[in-house]
Amino acid sequence: MVHGRGAIAESILGLLAELVSDDLHVVAPQANGNTWYPYSFLEDISSNEPCVSSALATMDEVTESIVQAGIPAERICFLGFSQGACLASEYVARRPRRYGGLFALSGGLIGPPGTPRDYPGSLGGTPAFLGCSDQDIHIPKERVTESADTLEAMGADVTCRLYPGMGHRIDKDEIDFINQVLQNVGRDR
Repeated sequence: MVHGRGAIAESILGLLAELVSDDLHVVAPQANGNTWYPYSFLEDISSNEPCVSSALATMDEVTESIVQAGIPAERICFLGFSQGACLASEYVARRPRRYGGLFALSGGLIGPPGTPRDYPGSLGGTPAFLGCSDQDIHIPKERVTESADTLEAMGADVTCRLYPGMGHRIDKDEIDFINQVLQNVGRDR
């Protein structure tokens, strides 16, 4: 679970009360200074360096520690909100393989409009959910749909939902969808 800008790991963990799973183990890394990178995710990636690379390295460390503990990648799900959704999306795209799921709530892939999205590799049917308001002040709906298209082209099983006038928050419909996916993580497809 990846928190947003200005938040702390404990804030994203607040969603646990709404998630239902018989066997859910959670890791929530904490960003230095409560932000994964300093500027908007729509800025040139170089302006957010070395922070983006550092954040991706943190995600690598967390993922590797989970795999080393005996949990295969196809049982690992990434859930992020806002800046955390952007980081989780970018991580999954840059480190493609079959994961248990990606849940990007109010976020999308990092970089300005026109950023090449030619990520190598396959997501092998990874369930990916992108949910956002159609009028989010931080996240253009075009980036959400572009991110969904990119992940789908990489082989993810994508569900993208834009919610009319929702604002920058998480909706019950998003939680319900996440819970449906969590009930099937690790089961044979």
